[in-house]
Amino acid sequence: MVGGWLSVAASLLHIGCIIGGPDWYRFFGAGEEMAQAAARGEWMPAIVTTGIAAILGIWAAFAFSGAGRITRLPLLRTGLIVISAIYLLRGLILIPLFLRRPELVDSFAIWSSLIVLAYGLAYAIGTWRAWPHLKP
Repeated sequence: MVGGWLSVAASLLHIGCIIGGPDWYRFFGAGEEMAQAAARGEWMPAIVTTGIAAILGIWAAFAFSGAGRITRLPLLRTGLIVISAIYLLRGLILIPLFLRRPELVDSFAIWSSLIVLAYGLAYAIGTWRAWPHLKP
């Protein structure tokens, strides 16, 4: 359940970026190019951000399904493993980045990696705990 609610929150923050505009894109680390494109009224930032929000929403549904709160989704065990791995790898990518290109590691990179690592741990622990009930 924790992983699901974390993904819901992340999805809503992405929608907030679309509504909040360039300043929100900057604050949440989307980059200056995305912020400027949003300021110019281009569609690309909203389309990309909507896609990310939708993926995070689907991931939340997998977490809630794994917790038995909604109907069982297809490929539930595989989905939860893949989602856990993506979050964990995204969180841990900071380590090789720091070793190879330390100039690219700023406070945003550290905080975002720690946050996403926590998401990955929530999914991995939840999947592990629910594993006996996730049989196909």
